[in-house]
Amino acid sequence: MSISTILGQELPRIQQSFHDDLAFLKQHTRIVILEKGDSAVAIAPAYQGRVMTSTVDQHDGPSFGWINRRVIEAGFLSDDERQGTLEEHIYIFGGEERFWLGPEGGQFALFFEPGSNFEFSEWKTPAAIDTEPFTLVKQTDTSVEFTHDCTLKNYSGTEFTMGIQRAIRLLDKSAIAKSLEIGEWPMDLQVVAYESDNRLTNRGEQAWLPESGLPSIWLLGMYNPSPETTVVIPFKPGDESTLGPKVNDNYFGKVPPDYLQVDEDVLFFKGDGTHRGKIGLTPQRSQGIAGSYDANGGVLTIVTYNVQDAPHGYVNSMWQHQEKPYDGDVINAYNDGSPGPGEPPLGPFYELETSSPAAALKPGETMRHVQQTIHIQGDEEELDPIAKRVLGVSLTKIKSRFHAPSN
Repeated sequence: MSISTILGQELPRIQQSFHDDLAFLKQHTRIVILEKGDSAVAIAPAYQGRVMTSTVDQHDGPSFGWINRRVIEAGFLSDDERQGTLEEHIYIFGGEERFWLGPEGGQFALFFEPGSNFEFSEWKTPAAIDTEPFTLVKQTDTSVEFTHDCTLKNYSGTEFTMGIQRAIRLLDKSAIAKSLEIGEWPMDLQVVAYESDNRLTNRGEQAWLPESGLPSIWLLGMYNPSPETTVVIPFKPGDESTLGPKVNDNYFGKVPPDYLQVDEDVLFFKGDGTHRGKIGLTPQRSQGIAGSYDANGGVLTIVTYNVQDAPHGYVNSMWQHQEKPYDGDVINAYNDGSPGPGEPPLGPFYELETSSPAAALKPGETMRHVQQTIHIQGDEEELDPIAKRVLGVSLTKIKSRFHAPSN
């Protein structure tokens, strides 16, 4: 998670209901609701068509997305008001799926002006993915579509004229069962699932070339943590010389073993919001899926994306000049926590992220990145076969990885 280098005001760790979160959001910005039966998804056009939160039961169910009420209550500030505040660099609204663009750092960075230093004081989120609203162009009870045009310049001075299209649709149970390859949907399980179809088009007159920098689509989801939440990411086993490391955990320093454990073909990473750390998977290792299980709430979360060819690799977002600017990760997970002694966490929250390949587009060409987010709540007996089928591990194994089994 890129913005985790920033300090925010610590908020009470209270699990909000969807009903309460929705009422709060509607007081401060326009919200579009997609709904089918009891399930619902809340989307904010002014926050770049961001999925703020979702639920399996809009009347009495939990709110899955982390929402930064302090920033939303404050609203957009003037330039003078932003000086010396977090909002000078980014508006951290939260939300369980937001549209971003990479790379963040490096010689082709979109978050640093040409000639600036790779330091927080000179880091700034582009307005197109921070303060500019997306235009709502189509809406039904279960889907919504947005567009946005912008021009961005990277650290090397290359200018990109972009067209952004973002469509979100609620998935029904038959579509969810098909996506997870589990046959008919278990009647006793509650579920909410949505798919976002994100497209980036070169609307300029020049081709986007690797030697001058390439952008990519970057989707980030911020979720409410719990003491019993564990991120689970299956991956392809094999030789590191061809597939890369099993996991990259050097973003903010090595993640200790009581927060990250790696087996031959699956990793376990705490999502409890108590220790700051980030991990990543190479595209060669990725199975196109990541998930988490909250044993407290009985919620299994699955995130998938459209695996596609990447002839120009994946952008590298490290804050430094890079020898390999297209050797980045495709899946990331972040656990929030204090960045230093006595300093508050940003949230707390945990994140699951996916990225598209680097977009080497000719004028008029489009790159597409599709992500599905699925939250399933119910008894472990019903959830366990899905976890085994999709993530390759049982819920018992997930729960016991960082916690001794109870007697």
